[in-house]
Amino acid sequence: MLDSEKIKAIEQAEKRYQNISTFSPMMQHYIETKYEYKDCILCYRLGDFYEMFFEDAVICSRELELTLTGKDCGQEERAPMCGMPHHAVDGYISKLVEKGYKVAICEQVEDPKEAKGIVKREVIKVVTPGTIVDSVSLDEKKNNFIMSIYKESVFFGLAICDISTGDFYATEIKEDNNFSKLLDEIARYNPSEIITNEMMYLSKDEIKVIETRFNAYISKEETGFTDDLKNVTNMLDVVGTVSLENKTLAVYAINGLLNYIENTQKQIPENLNKVKVYETTKYMSLDVSARRNLELTERMRDKSKVGTLLWVLDKTDTSMGGRLLRRWISDPLIDVKEINNRLDAVEELKQSPILRDDVKESLKRVYDIERLAGKISYGTANARDLISLKNSILELPNVKNILSKTKSSMLNNLYNNLDTLDDIYELIERAIVDDPPLQITEGGIIKKGYIPELDELIDISTNGKKWLIDIETKEKELTGIKNLKIGYNKVFGYYLEVTKSFLKMVPQDRYIRKQTLTTGERYITEELKNKENEIVGAQEKIVKIEYEEFTKIRHFIEDNSKRLLNAANIVATLDCIQSFATVANEKNYCKPDVNNSDVIDIKEGRHPVIEKMLKAGEFIENDSYLDSKDNRLAIITGPNMAGKSTYMRQVALITLMAQIGSFVPATDAHIGVVDKIFTRVGASDDLAMGESTFMVEMMEVANILKNATENSLVILDEIGRGTSTYDGLSIAWAVAEYISKIKAKTLFATHYHELTKLENELDGIKNLHVAVKERGEDVIFLRKILEGGTDESYGIHVAKLAGVPQDVSKRANEILKNIERKSILKERENSKDKLVKEEDQGQLSMYNFKLAELAEKLDKMDTNNMTPIEALNALQKLKEIL
Repeated sequence: MLDSEKIKAIEQAEKRYQNISTFSPMMQHYIETKYEYKDCILCYRLGDFYEMFFEDAVICSRELELTLTGKDCGQEERAPMCGMPHHAVDGYISKLVEKGYKVAICEQVEDPKEAKGIVKREVIKVVTPGTIVDSVSLDEKKNNFIMSIYKESVFFGLAICDISTGDFYATEIKEDNNFSKLLDEIARYNPSEIITNEMMYLSKDEIKVIETRFNAYISKEETGFTDDLKNVTNMLDVVGTVSLENKTLAVYAINGLLNYIENTQKQIPENLNKVKVYETTKYMSLDVSARRNLELTERMRDKSKVGTLLWVLDKTDTSMGGRLLRRWISDPLIDVKEINNRLDAVEELKQSPILRDDVKESLKRVYDIERLAGKISYGTANARDLISLKNSILELPNVKNILSKTKSSMLNNLYNNLDTLDDIYELIERAIVDDPPLQITEGGIIKKGYIPELDELIDISTNGKKWLIDIETKEKELTGIKNLKIGYNKVFGYYLEVTKSFLKMVPQDRYIRKQTLTTGERYITEELKNKENEIVGAQEKIVKIEYEEFTKIRHFIEDNSKRLLNAANIVATLDCIQSFATVANEKNYCKPDVNNSDVIDIKEGRHPVIEKMLKAGEFIENDSYLDSKDNRLAIITGPNMAGKSTYMRQVALITLMAQIGSFVPATDAHIGVVDKIFTRVGASDDLAMGESTFMVEMMEVANILKNATENSLVILDEIGRGTSTYDGLSIAWAVAEYISKIKAKTLFATHYHELTKLENELDGIKNLHVAVKERGEDVIFLRKILEGGTDESYGIHVAKLAGVPQDVSKRANEILKNIERKSILKERENSKDKLVKEEDQGQLSMYNFKLAELAEKLDKMDTNNMTPIEALNALQKLKEIL
């Protein structure tokens, strides 16, 4: 909703509330309810429709393309009104939420038949982007996170959960560059909704940055943010290696999020039963730029999954596994033992095709247990959902049997901790029919033999219908009325219908007339009425008993939601492991040796995404070697389109893949764990924030220089190209020197060939270049990374390959050769003239004197303590003397 539209709607709701007595009784209740939910679209149940009034009606008519009508409301003017059928409301609500609206659902909470006066109505839940649980509206392989941010001074507490799956996380940020780290955590989860305390919401500059970079609905919550640790521990099990005792900011955020969920959902569902508290240092740090540039889970261009690392690695067979895999890619590990546990499990399944195929076949028959548990907790699960759960549980003993054959410690732990949920399976199997109806309020759900009383009522109902057929036959014989038939309607119940031609044959002593038709008459008998009461009473009791029994079964399963979610997590973990093993087998990946050294050594590495897009064997492999000593900074030169960026990204992706526990596209790989990956790639203007390409580039470079450590991996592509040549070269040179001192493992691609001189001037710097083969005026990019630098850019050849008209590229070549020729001739002429002039004027000795003066000045310079800018200024002065 636009801010101006939202403010206007709130103002109008308040105005109507002040004048509420002038409206009709029904509209008064609507206005009272709307006043409580001023920032929401209010869907108000009237019969078989949900109606919207006033501004809400206008908005819904526009956004949902519904017909706008009007309703008398006690005022002179009719209230604008539009409605949506109750059976289609979920789809309409999803559309409104997608467009940025919060929707409050006001439902009838008493039977209209029993109501005295206006039917009682209450808001049963508020649907927001982060609280959608409707499976149709959610991506089955993607979490729908809602995040709570509590700000105090310059520190932050965070709580994040997916209410549809029960995933719940919390942490706090109390270090340097806190806001930058906050952005990194938001990027880690990519929430659809963010709630904040007042201090955070009033930090307008920070909120603006978040709104610009992330597609999240942001709102301020007035209450709920408290430091009540007891409230958290009473409601949630705290898991993980971190205690909440000294995490006050995290406690504030958790309470704020729990309060928001309770206010919108009118309950804290049973599937929200544990919170995982973590330190931000538990995982590899990936800032917003790194996640975007490496295209881990979505492409920069169109936000799609195709063309990402997730697209390559996702061979999961369950929705739960797909979501967990996305989490693993977003949270690379830095604990070597944990990483190698995953790698050993992947290796076992990769080396055993039969075992791997058994796992895949079994998992294919498992439904989304996490979200089924969520629907059960919210009371929205129907009988068909329970059958899906039963069929999923049916596979768990098979999964456990398969795991019993494994040897790796991780798979063994999964085996030992897998609960096969036999009691839940048996309950559903005994109680629920195999093919139940969609609705749970119309009977036909409970199996015969589960409740004796229910069986008797069903027998009465079934035999009663048979009796009706018998009585129709008997009455025909007694009266001689051949076309007599028994019918039923809600007004009269069962009746005997006789056409006009047979009215004289009706026995007046037994038949009681109830209705006259144009074609005949309808009658009842005392016997028919007694049987009707017995049959109808039985049917009503059947529906009531079945509904009550179904809710009991659902509550029993809800009480066991922890067990369900633990089993779901084990299935999801196994699915991720088999997915890694399947990809490793299909793509010929190798098991990396992951350790705590400072070395990244990759033999014949390949870019996982680009390799998948090319035909088999087309991708050119390259070796890579980086450490924190003699090979910490590689300066890579070569033309555009030759493969520099691909090479650098593949090193970063291979490192990340190893640290999530995946095999990697190489023939051999030794990966020393890195704490952070930074990338400065591309030149995308952040125009929405009023920042130029160069400003964004410098901000990203500044972030890298401030936060990179000796254990980090840094990817820098074309630093300084957003400004003038000399400025750009100066900045690139200074950055290279500075990052060399940090000792971060760095790949630095550049067109400033002058930087290749650094190899001989600073320790730890090596030159690399992309091999190019020349054929006359044409070049072939070999995409092979070799040692040494190059001073050729091949810009005109790249333009030609890009499709620049032949006349333009030909003319550019002529101009280039002309410039080069003139430059060489001018240098020769100047050198010759200067020498003749100096000899004629006896000034050669003066030149030698000047050289001596230069030598003296150079000798006095303390180059070790000069900044890059001071060094360039000194160099300029020496040139002026020359």
